[in-house]
Amino acid sequence: MRGYFAAGVDGISKPMNLGNLMRIAHAFDASFFFTVNAQVKLSDVQSDTSRTQHTVPVYMFPTVEEFRLPVGCRLVGVEITDDANELPRFRHPQRAAYVFGGERTSLSEPVLKRCEFVVKIPTRFSINVGMAGAIVLYDRLISLGGYPGRPIAPGRAVADIPPSHKWGAPIIRTTKA
Repeated sequence: MRGYFAAGVDGISKPMNLGNLMRIAHAFDASFFFTVNAQVKLSDVQSDTSRTQHTVPVYMFPTVEEFRLPVGCRLVGVEITDDANELPRFRHPQRAAYVFGGERTSLSEPVLKRCEFVVKIPTRFSINVGMAGAIVLYDRLISLGGYPGRPIAPGRAVADIPPSHKWGAPIIRTTKA
């Protein structure tokens, strides 16, 4: 898969949820993780058993004004809003940072304004921030990871799709009389 991605959270207040999202980001091979206006210290996180902060860069921005991303990285907010793109219809940027809202609140207005895209998971109600992270990052993996299309019949794996063109000398076909 080309490009990179990061995952982060705005205004998180529960250590268990922060650790869960960090572990998910690490499992999906995030290039870095970030928090904005976190109400939790990394030292309080016990649920990240993969010890993400020892393997993946973790940036903690105290305020939205201090929040920075690499040049060319596009911020994707994950939030239930009327004008958000539904995740199954969304084309993920090659270089993206996904930001999720805290467990009691939505994305803050200043963070929403900085988002180039806003996506929503088409569910009947909001879900846990860690679960939302897993769904969005899995969708990114499936859509950008080079996997072939799904099989038509249930339970069957699709055979490797042959290349669209095989380079080499031309094949000359003749008809027999």
